[in-house]
Amino acid sequence: MDYQRAQKVILEILESDLPDYLVYHSVAHTKDVVEAAARIARTEGVEGDELTLLLTAAWFHDSGYIFGASGHELMSCEIAARYLPDCGYTPGQIAKVQEIIMATRMPQTPKDHLGAILADADLDYLGRDDFFTIDKYLYRELKLTGQLSGESEWNKMQKDFLEGHSYFTETSKLRRRPQKLKNLQMIQSLIK
Repeated sequence: MDYQRAQKVILEILESDLPDYLVYHSVAHTKDVVEAAARIARTEGVEGDELTLLLTAAWFHDSGYIFGASGHELMSCEIAARYLPDCGYTPGQIAKVQEIIMATRMPQTPKDHLGAILADADLDYLGRDDFFTIDKYLYRELKLTGQLSGESEWNKMQKDFLEGHSYFTETSKLRRRPQKLKNLQMIQSLIK
């Protein structure tokens, strides 16, 4: 597996092909998810080939957005299948990357530890101090794509999402859940 080459290939694709209106599902989001996945994996004791497969999945997980939001996880899997063989990934390794990517599909249903890590990394920001900064990008993206009418609808949607969300890994439960609950309380106060 040539992870560095895979990273370079997908980064070039994302930088050239992601639509400009994707202000949340952007290269910055992908980099954030990769960093979160690496941090969670370190704490969870993931290393070697498993770490490489996890981080590869993190780089590819939202690449399908270049074709649109609907079914983007499946498209991300197709993009991985198209480019990873040239980076020395075996069919088995590519299948594992695809399985990890699918763990981010809503509602999140990871099949194993690596999927749980990527699912948590994808929504890591829910339990961080910068939640409301990042949240504004998602709000703007949904407004630009006509999926949202205004702030009251957004606040209710976010409240419902945070109330229904649970982290999977012990690392994220310990490190992110407390701040996520504070963020939820702040949203609830906006609704009242």
